[in-house]
Amino acid sequence: MPRRSSTSHRWLTGIAVTAITLTSLTFAEAGSATGAATEWTQLANNAQLVDLLKSSGLQVDNQLTQISQLTEQIQNQLKIYENMLQNTAQLPNHIWGQVEGDLNKLRSIVDQGQSIAFSMGNADDVLKQRFKSYGDLKVNLPNAETFSSTYQSWSDTNRDTIGSTLKAAILTADQFDSEESTMSSLRSMSESADGQMKALQVGHEIAAQQVAQMQKLRGLVSQQMAMMGTWLQTEQTDKDLAQARREKFFNADVKSVPSGQKMEPRW
Repeated sequence: MPRRSSTSHRWLTGIAVTAITLTSLTFAEAGSATGAATEWTQLANNAQLVDLLKSSGLQVDNQLTQISQLTEQIQNQLKIYENMLQNTAQLPNHIWGQVEGDLNKLRSIVDQGQSIAFSMGNADDVLKQRFKSYGDLKVNLPNAETFSSTYQSWSDTNRDTIGSTLKAAILTADQFDSEESTMSSLRSMSESADGQMKALQVGHEIAAQQVAQMQKLRGLVSQQMAMMGTWLQTEQTDKDLAQARREKFFNADVKSVPSGQKMEPRW
């Protein structure tokens, strides 16, 4: 099996870009990407699916890099707010408004990571259903896992980690699950300096966790892209070889019948 996968990054990441439809790093529509994964099952034929695999480049890898960078910025900003709070009785409303904005962005980052994992896992499932050659491809994953199950494991671990952090601060995952519930919790916590500090500390810890988790997700996506690139190139090599054999057969020289001889069947 050919192992020329150097072009996989130019081909593969379009699957997630098209399926996820990541917007911008303002995350104004965070969470909307998850439903777009159903587009995989709406493609009319296998050719469309393969074209989608070839359609893009490094967008997902770049998105994950930018998400990590934004998370680090939020982490640093929350630390600044913590230092400010230590020198004052309570953060003023206009500063707390900035805190709420940063913490809501952090919640959106968590949603984006979950959406990427869901969409990439969905892509793995659809390809296995439609292409036997892809389903038979062996990859170096632990315990004979698939990319789909590995993404699910990442997603579960990420949620559990966040839940444990919130529980330690006497909060629940539900309070961090949507923009409305997050803002409601933050408004309640803003009423005291202790509440503000607790929110900042929880946000800082979750941000640190997300930096690490996004790096893991980025590594998993890169591994999947390399494997898909190998499969695509193998498929193309097989098609090129079959085409070359057909051309050789139909373009072969035909020997003429010598003068005076007849073409007749010999029994």
